[in-house]
Amino acid sequence: MKRVRTVFLSDIHLGTRACQAEHLLAFLRAFSSERLFLIGDIVDFWAMSRSVHWAPAHNTVVQKILRRARGGDLVVFVPGNHDEILREHAGTVFGDIRVEREWIHDAADGRRYLLVHGDEFDQVTLHHRWVAVLGDIAYNALVRINHWLSRLRRWLHVPGYWSLAGYAKRKVKGAVGFIYDFEESVARATRQRGLDGVICGHIHWAADRDIDGVRYLNCGDWVDSCSAIVEHFDGRLEIVHWHDTAAVAGAVPQPAGRQPPAREAAGPMPVARCED
Repeated sequence: MKRVRTVFLSDIHLGTRACQAEHLLAFLRAFSSERLFLIGDIVDFWAMSRSVHWAPAHNTVVQKILRRARGGDLVVFVPGNHDEILREHAGTVFGDIRVEREWIHDAADGRRYLLVHGDEFDQVTLHHRWVAVLGDIAYNALVRINHWLSRLRRWLHVPGYWSLAGYAKRKVKGAVGFIYDFEESVARATRQRGLDGVICGHIHWAADRDIDGVRYLNCGDWVDSCSAIVEHFDGRLEIVHWHDTAAVAGAVPQPAGRQPPAREAAGPMPVARCED
């Protein structure tokens, strides 16, 4: 197990068939921390209003998080739009887990980061919820297809991980534009507050980039790309990509500093996940 200062997770979507809870458990077993931040869409109440898929591994994820909180780790939950019902409990503590609308994280190197899910910067989610719900259904269909494609690739001994949702996003011009606008909006709001950076989720697109002096980081998700952010004890922030091959080979994390090609991280199409 590797000890780090902080772990940041978002978009786990517990309660859905798409949730990669087993891979998340492997990640949590590989990384212990002093702080754990859950940055929205941890439980998918949207999808569960249509149908519920709560596997035993989902229970284990919840138990593991609660165990960390009881063990003395600082655990903060910043709800997203899929678990927005919990926002009305901001400022309270449940099972040693703090619920907050947002959080300012002081990194070990003195830099200050805004922690926010990000849906408040998504105009579709804010003003066209029905489009967001349709997008959610379409995205879940893509992820389900991708699940069977991954099984086929393993059966054919094709190495590596390939995401159908990520491929679709990269090929759709509007998707790339949506991501760019989202990132710029989040970075602009962070700059106006005089902070050094922002760590968010929402669009299922893991990223670490500088936007006009603001460090923008996105955790990615645990339904497709399986990625998270960790902070080392010197304040260095790193995206960890947890692919199927790494989990099968013994839950070994990607080498430090590994980054996908520019705008290569897997994630949903913006219409399909603009509600996220």
